[in-house]
Order: sequence, then structure tokens, then C-alpha cells
Amino acid sequence: MSSLSQFDEGVFVGILVGEGHFGGDGRQPQVTLRMHIRHASLFEWLVERFPQTKLYGPYHHGGRSYYQWMARGRALVHDVLPVLEARLSPEIDEHAYRRFTDMVERYADVIARERDRAARVAAS
Repeated sequence: MSSLSQFDEGVFVGILVGEGHFGGDGRQPQVTLRMHIRHASLFEWLVERFPQTKLYGPYHHGGRSYYQWMARGRALVHDVLPVLEARLSPEIDEHAYRRFTDMVERYADVIARERDRAARVAAS
């Protein structure tokens, strides 16, 4: 991940508070952002700052044209979660904060395993 400025972190958290989804597929947590293709430059901005994340689309379905950005696995745990943990709070948006903390709690074991794996790799 590239180094983020405070401005970048604020834009990132703001976008996810307003438009993001904090969830998972039952096996692993994921943060998803789905928006109209007219926001293509924002998705490019996200991928530049979080290069291990994935951008899908454009999709054309049900009269909508959209991109979908996803952070899972290593990219989520090492790049996205630290920013959200540092910047997202109930004072900013209680509902988004609750959705985020619910995801982190639901997938705590998966997140812990990835953090432990990274610590072992760094130590060797």
C-alpha cells in the first residue's frame, strides 16, 4: 500500500461511511464499494492507494452501470483495516462504525490468523 496522507484517509473513510459495505462471505471478511461508472476516477484513486485490492467491472445489470471495489484477505487486514480502525469512530457515524465493528467481531479469528501469519513472515 502506498502511504496515505491525512486527506487521503479522510476521503477513504468518508466514502466507505457513505457508500461502503462491511461484511463477508461466511469464510472471510470483506469491504465492498459499488458505485456508478461515472465515479471511475474514484475507483482508480482507490486502486492506486490500495493496490492489493480488486476492482471489478464495469457491470451493466438491471439498468445500472457500476464498478465494484473489494478489499479481502491480506489487502483488507494489512492495508484497509488499520485505516478504518484508526479513523472510523461512532462520533463520525455510529451506524457505519457498528457495521464495521460487527464485521471485525464476526471474523475476528480470520483477521487474527492473517495478522499472526504476517508477523511470522516478518520475523523470519
